[in-house]
Amino acid sequence: MTNDSMKSFRDTLEAIVVALLLAFVIRAFVVQAFKIPSGSMLETLQIGDHLLVSKFAYDVRLPSDIWLDTTDGKVLYKTSDPERGDIIVFKFPQDESKDYIKRIIGLPGETVEVRNKVVYINGQPLDEPYVLHTDAKNLPVRDNFGPVTVPEGRYFMMGDNREGSFDSRWWGTVKREKIVGKALIIYWSWGSLTDIRLDRIGTMFR
Repeated sequence: MTNDSMKSFRDTLEAIVVALLLAFVIRAFVVQAFKIPSGSMLETLQIGDHLLVSKFAYDVRLPSDIWLDTTDGKVLYKTSDPERGDIIVFKFPQDESKDYIKRIIGLPGETVEVRNKVVYINGQPLDEPYVLHTDAKNLPVRDNFGPVTVPEGRYFMMGDNREGSFDSRWWGTVKREKIVGKALIIYWSWGSLTDIRLDRIGTMFR
């Protein structure tokens, strides 16, 4: 191998290593890609939406979650507290190998109740313009739930598609340390190869 070939090989190898390191740092501390696999967040999120999730919206953590596949890494810096209405990705409490995405409805210490499909927080009805209802029937748990008090350090999650969401009404609350990140932007959306939703690309979340 000639000197020029060796130099070209080293340059290529260095570029690959730098790219891998940048990808690692970005995924560990900045953003992570997430695809919407189900209709539990309709109409807000469509099946086939691809999101970037901000991993430093609430905490900056050591990247041990990359190595150990857990979000229980040491918190280096607390940036903010999760708020009601935030759409977040979190480790599913019943199987932490799975990521779920829902909306925060109940905050720590609050009392959550559902009566005839209407959510009440501390006895007051919650204004939810984003909610989708697809079934007029009123069923136990799904449409009439609680009241329950959200424990400290935990959050009550619900999908916007209330009749099509498996959420905190069935499996309980989410620990703060199990939050992966907050939905930031839709960077791609399609229903199929011939159904690219250009109007959804670039949609930001507060």
